[in-house]
Amino acid sequence: MNDPAALVCDFVNTYDVESGTDAVPSPAALAAWLAGRGLAAPSDTATGDDLALAVALRETLREALRRNHDARAADGSSGSGGPDGPVGDGAATGGRPGPPSRVFAGLPLRVTLTAGGPALEPAAEGVPAGLARIAAAVMAAHAAGMWPRLKVCTESTCQWAFVDSSKNRSRSWCSMRVCGNRTKTRAYRARRQAETGSRHLRAGFPDTV
Repeated sequence: MNDPAALVCDFVNTYDVESGTDAVPSPAALAAWLAGRGLAAPSDTATGDDLALAVALRETLREALRRNHDARAADGSSGSGGPDGPVGDGAATGGRPGPPSRVFAGLPLRVTLTAGGPALEPAAEGVPAGLARIAAAVMAAHAAGMWPRLKVCTESTCQWAFVDSSKNRSRSWCSMRVCGNRTKTRAYRARRQAETGSRHLRAGFPDTV
């Protein structure tokens, strides 16, 4: 996959929050996923530690993409401001994210000079190298100015990663027709319920002179 932004989203979406399904539930599945995208060799095998690192990276990225809905953070004036900005340590969807510096420390990269210019390449081999290539894709997306456009759907039951292609980076949902309508319908019902409760309260305490 040559598009670093698409690769980051594809990796985050290996866990489908809505269905609760994980495309990389085991070390073997992780190795196959990486090999299928040219990030590792078909003969490479993964360990339990590799899988734990992959989940930590995935959920750290999901949390970082969630923060990209903050326009000020995306512009660098506050918030995450980039792929290694502050990330909360609350419970995540497909696992628990760790501090970005700790997660990326497990994915060492080195600078190399290629015909196309300087590039980041894994300092490891096998499956760890495949995960490091995802970390390199994060920096490549940032260098291309695409990082602020990488987001996850604000609908809590979805959280699907997507590239915000809107002119002013204002897109909130992966799909306005599905998740946008779902969120708006829930907000409308909450307002109606609050209004009904308010009317009942006023009815129970009539004005007196």
